[in-house]
Amino acid sequence: MEHPKSSPQVNTAKPYDIRERSFLFACDVIRAAQELHQRGRIAGALSLHLVECVVNAASNLEEGNDGSSPRDFRAKDRIALREFKESRPLIRESTELVKIIATMIRNSAANERRRA
Repeated sequence: MEHPKSSPQVNTAKPYDIRERSFLFACDVIRAAQELHQRGRIAGALSLHLVECVVNAASNLEEGNDGSSPRDFRAKDRIALREFKESRPLIRESTELVKIIATMIRNSAANERRRA
């Protein structure tokens, strides 16, 4: 599978194939992590952890497709599920922080307008 040489996925139509979709997501996470990695030690460490989770999940989905048995297939899918779940708290925290900071900015602007 080749990923387009562009900025993170903007296309709203997502691939139906879960392996392709997880691969594209991993590519997007890697690009974002490269940006975060330059923002300090903690951001770098968290971004590497996120990349590891997502890449491992995508790899296990791909490997599961070639599993030697239905049991092997399910085992690889379970690993992928655990890896994606592990990445979720990091992404959720980022989303919540964005919402909190956006609210702070809106409230600050509203307070400034009231004072004027």
